[in-house]
Order: sequence, then C-alpha cells, then structure tokens
Amino acid sequence: MKPYILVLLLGAMIAVSCQSGDQSPCTQTTVTTKAPQEEVAALKKLIDSHKISALLDERGFYYHIQSPGSGAKPTVCSTVTVNYTGTLTSGTTFDSGSGVRFGLDQLIVGWQEGIPLITPGGSIILYLPPSLAYGPQAQEGIPANSILIFKIDLLKAE
Repeated sequence: MKPYILVLLLGAMIAVSCQSGDQSPCTQTTVTTKAPQEEVAALKKLIDSHKISALLDERGFYYHIQSPGSGAKPTVCSTVTVNYTGTLTSGTTFDSGSGVRFGLDQLIVGWQEGIPLITPGGSIILYLPPSLAYGPQAQEGIPANSILIFKIDLLKAE
C-alpha cells in the first residue's frame, strides 16, 4: 500500500509543480500612467515642427490611426501579433519585427495604451514621450530619455 501512496503523492507534486511555473493571470485592465507635462511639451514641439497629423491622447502621447481595423479591441491582458518598426526622432530605426507575438502587459506603457486604440487589421503610429517608453534607461540603440516613434500593424489579438 505504501508504494501506491508514494506514487500518488509524487504525481500530485509533479502536477502542482507544473502549474506553479505558469504565469499568474493578468488582472490589469487599464493603464493610467500619464507623461509629465515637460515631456508632452517636447513631443508637441516635434509634432508641430514636422507638421505631423496626430492626435494627443490624454495620457500624453500622440498617435495617428492609419487604419482602425475591425473586430474587438485588445486589452492590456491580450496577446497581440504585430508587425512593427521603432525609430528615433532622427529617423534611425532601432528595432523592427514581423509577425511577432507579445503579451501586451509585458510591453512598454506606450504600447499598452496605444495598441488598444485599434483592432486587428489596423495600423497606428505612436509618438511616445520617454516616460511611456524606456525613460532614463538607455537600451541598445536607444539613448536615455528618447522620444520614440512606432509604426504598428496589429495582425491579431487574443
């Protein structure tokens, strides 16, 4: 009888340990981060000087919806598949990808706030102040406190 109980206990431990490695479910439903006024002013100066047609979101970033797409909008807890290009204000591309799949809650705040403005099949350009991007932390190819521009095609949202 003891070997049978040992096998059951071992099986239960394996089942529990497999589940404990899973990510906890996303519970965040909205992002409420707002950019500081000085960053919004610097971004507005860029938008105005380049005569960019973009709308100001109340959270402090600008965006231009090229195509709204159709279907249900993603939430912060969605997994999205996108094509994207990230550029600096100088026009230098620092990153790009095609058919890339991300958990939206794992991305920079600007993406968490901007991507839900469109639906699958849609395209958007996000103009992000530093605090909604990488802020004071320099990244490979991205200086600290950079305004970033992302062209994003939302292929799928789950």
